[in-house]
Amino acid sequence: MILNTKFWLRISLLNLFIVALLGTLMRYKIGFEFPYFDQKHLQHGHSHFAFIGWITHTLFVLIIGVIQREQIIVNISVYRKLLIVNLVCAYGMLISFVIQGYGFFSITLSTLSVFTAYAFAYLLFKDLKKLSDRPYANWFTAALWFNIISSLGTFTLAFMMASHNFNQNIHLASLYFYLHFQYNGFFMFSCMGLLLAKVYELQPSFQQSNSIFWMFFLSCIPAYFLSVLWAKLPLWLYSLVILAALTQILAWVKFLLSMKRGVVSKDSIFISGRYLFLIILIALSVKFLLQLGSTIPSVSKLAFGFRPIVIAYLHLILLAIISVFLVAYMFIYKLITINKVTTIALILLVTGVYLNEIVLGVQGIASFSYTLVPFANEILFGIAVLISVSLILMLISQRKPKYL
Repeated sequence: MILNTKFWLRISLLNLFIVALLGTLMRYKIGFEFPYFDQKHLQHGHSHFAFIGWITHTLFVLIIGVIQREQIIVNISVYRKLLIVNLVCAYGMLISFVIQGYGFFSITLSTLSVFTAYAFAYLLFKDLKKLSDRPYANWFTAALWFNIISSLGTFTLAFMMASHNFNQNIHLASLYFYLHFQYNGFFMFSCMGLLLAKVYELQPSFQQSNSIFWMFFLSCIPAYFLSVLWAKLPLWLYSLVILAALTQILAWVKFLLSMKRGVVSKDSIFISGRYLFLIILIALSVKFLLQLGSTIPSVSKLAFGFRPIVIAYLHLILLAIISVFLVAYMFIYKLITINKVTTIALILLVTGVYLNEIVLGVQGIASFSYTLVPFANEILFGIAVLISVSLILMLISQRKPKYL
């Protein structure tokens, strides 16, 4: 028994389309008159479904696929059931958050999704132990641990919402705790592992220094405080945060050099999608530089004081890096049906994502001087429509069996 990866990844693309559709609706409400639906509820439904229904679902499918290719014994039937439970939670949260925001059903389903992630982690830990000599095993293991750790922020937020015992600083610290260990932990380490798994598959002799992994792993924990620099951190902790930001840049440079040495053959991972990967690598490099820049007190104060800056940064990671990487990974290695429509859809999607990031970046920079960018909301709505259309084309393309 094997997991039908293509089937589950088609569901991923459908879920990404739903995320884009909600984003388009939110953009419409900002730029035009639309009295239906509460914007805050839409935002909660959008973000929770993006995390659980799109990224978490896709990462679990791809990680299971990597283990499956190694031809070790895995309990596929249990994995399949967990994927179904995870999707039920994701769609349940999508509906309940849009209707009621934080309430009994949304909090219950959020909690169930966390325990589903725990069950995934338990099974994957056991299977990854059999692959401990692979260069990607540590990355997947760390990603799963960071996913577990991030749930502490979720439980804190859920408790505050359920008890109505609200503290603004604790709320923000818990929210950023969850986001940090999802974005920079679970998501980032999973994608690194997927990249290394593909390199190892193409070049079994490939090895990478463990120091790169440990530099990223150990720096990821104190790097959380980059998200709470608005709090009055003691000098020793602030110094540790700066060290963590510097360590991640050094680790990133070492990672790039190791990948360059490991992908010199004509069958390398970068050949068919070198431009896509180059764009993602540039975006990720910008992300690490922005992290370091945020340690400057004046810059940090400005960044956390303007919502457009925060939104631009979060979209940089979630859309321009993680989401583009996952779709590109599926496309380049034919994990979904590939044809001309798929190619056009991918080009439109990547174009829309990076146009969105450019406009958000301009809007964020302009906010420093309290300058309004003319027609910014209308432009962002148009870009959101472009992204949604690209994903409609992507879904249509999956019905065409002919490969290029």
